[in-house]
Amino acid sequence: MDAFLAQLWIARWPLFDGFLMTIGISVGAIVFGTILGCIVGIQLVFGSFLVKLPFRLYVDVMRGTPLLVLILAAFYIPAVMGLSLSASQAGTLALGLFAGAHIGELVRGSLQAIPPGQIEAGRAIGLRFPQILANVLLPQALRSALPPWINTGVELIKGSSLLSMIGVGELLLKTQEVIGRTFMTIEFYVFAGILYLIVNITLDVLGKSLERRLGARL
Repeated sequence: MDAFLAQLWIARWPLFDGFLMTIGISVGAIVFGTILGCIVGIQLVFGSFLVKLPFRLYVDVMRGTPLLVLILAAFYIPAVMGLSLSASQAGTLALGLFAGAHIGELVRGSLQAIPPGQIEAGRAIGLRFPQILANVLLPQALRSALPPWINTGVELIKGSSLLSMIGVGELLLKTQEVIGRTFMTIEFYVFAGILYLIVNITLDVLGKSLERRLGARL
């Protein structure tokens, strides 16, 4: 134990940098995926057939493709097309696109669960559709979609460990580098697992707190 603690102290800054990289990429992907998912969900419910079609195709392709394949595609395909993306940018893009598809389905289901009479009631009092969407429909959809949204966020944080495959210096890659130097495989993998668990539990607690606040307001 003393030897592990000594090596952990030596490796504290590389591991801390990897931990911050994991948090940064996960937050960026969740924000991007949430914005994209809201747009996708709204279009899947209220868009015309020609508008729905590409969004439906995007959702089906993203949800049916393994995350690792998406990460590799986001890393290599832009380079073939002449676009220059860093490994961290490609990883954030892949995770965000993956999240956008799942969150889009969550938003779609939540919006479709709202009784259509509420739209008619909004129109009856003179509200335009954007006002109905912003003030009536989305607040209710947000409340019902929040628990599965939290699960999607947890999956993204865990999925960020796959970014080590394209050389992103996140927590898992930094942990593997430390293990290659110290040969303390079990100890450092367990330590990394504890850090992932702490982040996921924190996200779950924050999400449930937000859910209670929204429940009190709506």
